[in-house]
Amino acid sequence: METIGNDLRQMQRTPLAISHVEALRAAGTVVRYSARVLLSRPGEPMDRFTYIEEGEVEVVNPYTDERHLPFTLGPTQFLGEISFLFGGAWSMSMRTVSDTRVIEVPREAMLTLMSRIPEMSDIIITVFSARRRRQLEERDGSLQLIGEDEDRNVRRIAEFASRNRIPYSSMALGSPEAQATATSCAIAPAQPAVIFGRGIVVADPTPDKVARLLGLNLDFRDDESFDVLIVGGGPAGVAAGVYAGAEGLSALVVEEIAIGGQAGTSSRIENYMGFPTGISGADLVWRGEVQAMKFGTRFAMPRRVVRLERLDDESFCAAFDNGQSIRAKAVVVATGVQYRRLPIERLEDFEGAGIYYAATEIEARYCKVMDVIIIGGGNSAGQAAMFLSRSVRCVRVLVRGASLAASMSSYLSSRLHANPRIEMVFGAEVTALHGGDHLEAATIRDTRTGATRVVDTSALFIMVGASPNTEWLSGLVNLDDKGFVITGPEAGAPTSPFGTSRPGILAVGDVRAGSVKRVASSVGEGSVVISKIWEFVNRKG
Repeated sequence: METIGNDLRQMQRTPLAISHVEALRAAGTVVRYSARVLLSRPGEPMDRFTYIEEGEVEVVNPYTDERHLPFTLGPTQFLGEISFLFGGAWSMSMRTVSDTRVIEVPREAMLTLMSRIPEMSDIIITVFSARRRRQLEERDGSLQLIGEDEDRNVRRIAEFASRNRIPYSSMALGSPEAQATATSCAIAPAQPAVIFGRGIVVADPTPDKVARLLGLNLDFRDDESFDVLIVGGGPAGVAAGVYAGAEGLSALVVEEIAIGGQAGTSSRIENYMGFPTGISGADLVWRGEVQAMKFGTRFAMPRRVVRLERLDDESFCAAFDNGQSIRAKAVVVATGVQYRRLPIERLEDFEGAGIYYAATEIEARYCKVMDVIIIGGGNSAGQAAMFLSRSVRCVRVLVRGASLAASMSSYLSSRLHANPRIEMVFGAEVTALHGGDHLEAATIRDTRTGATRVVDTSALFIMVGASPNTEWLSGLVNLDDKGFVITGPEAGAPTSPFGTSRPGILAVGDVRAGSVKRVASSVGEGSVVISKIWEFVNRKG
């Protein structure tokens, strides 16, 4: 299956061309450092690009001050991480081993160089991506979690980090590693914790606090202005971000939970053109995110738009959940849909403790070698069943209808029926949940006979229904009776199938009434809509 970024051991020695180095020298400054000088610390802004001409630089363990990796960086190599593209923070400490001479280029000047010299940009982005992949695969980052399996708040941070491709390490409560880390941070050894960098214990951890430490949650100047605000970071929103940046528009993509949306939770997409062996939704959208950042598009998460207003000059003001606001000449609505919360008693009690709305690597770890239930008959449910069947004992897929013919792709339906670890249960629904602090069992009802049975399960995945997130539009555009955005001629916008009843607001992807609920169509809509945004932003008179 396709992934992004070759392994760092293959990519770390990829040199820049002589002409690239000359461009760096012209845009930057030559700086000399003596041995054992820290060039970066976790949480510090990544505000410059550093190219090594002479000397040696090592990655440092923030807790022991010792060399963290067996290899070092030397002449012709450069420092940096993928978060350089959006001005995020360092996740690693870097220190000179010996007297070292480097070229330092301010971030904005470096981004300008990268836009002008695509060959240099390709090498840098490939190496940065490889470094991030190494961190993810080896679970090596400055974000450390203690008690992920026991504490719901810590688990929430793990889910946020995992879905946003943020490297982190996780230690079991009471393990020797957890006890040593707790001692170094002066916290109780049996206490769940979220720790960043060198002993920064995050009190009452939330995704917002962690995002701030990593430089993901960008603050804006009051009433900062953009050409286009893209609300939603799924395939449609990220595609719009790529093309907006490529067309020279100042664009901001805002996502409430994680870049990727529902597609980001898909473990394997096999029917997307160009990836014959399949690609995970997270990898697909992350490629797009990196591509958009290369063109200058900005991303911010977790950020939620709570209200949209139209101003006297026909631009828009978007208010965020943290009280900040920005202006935009145009708005792309790409908020997609979310799985419906079923009216089952105690559902909220078990959310994050047995009730899940995504099936990724992290959820698979929570229910390994156990029995799980999936509610839903669409492609997302089918992909989740195939993915979980590799690690759990049994997957029961509950479908209210009599077959999958109308709701799931044929190739996926055939695989479900052929998998010995997957049990298809048609005409069934869950009516009750049982357990203490964690889900232990569920009552399944046969919709035809009314008969019920109690089934032991540690995890219930809800992947049914499609509820659009459109309340924040504040009545500015027409919606259908289910809350989806009406577009095209039906909305009074004959020149664009994505236009809404309000000029300057366009909708793409699953949130659009009548759209095809597929990743490929969402990417296509997000790409095409920018031509109309460009026309609107640059209209005469």
